[in-house]
Amino acid sequence: MAASSRAQVLRLYRALLRESQRFSGYNYRTYAVRRIRDAFRENKNIEDSEKIEELLNKAKANLEVIRRQV
Repeated sequence: MAASSRAQVLRLYRALLRESQRFSGYNYRTYAVRRIRDAFRENKNIEDSEKIEELLNKAKANLEVIRRQV
């Protein structure tokens, strides 16, 4: 993975975790954090740049959903 895409992934990961901490309900908050961590761990070994780009777009969409719900 190129350094720039790695940095982009880490930035997105941190943003997702930061936004999910803003959920007022404990159960929503812990569920969101667990799902984010599990998804990133599950996909950490992906090498295909097209697949990485697809997952990044999906994560960005999920970040927008979290921002709307918080």
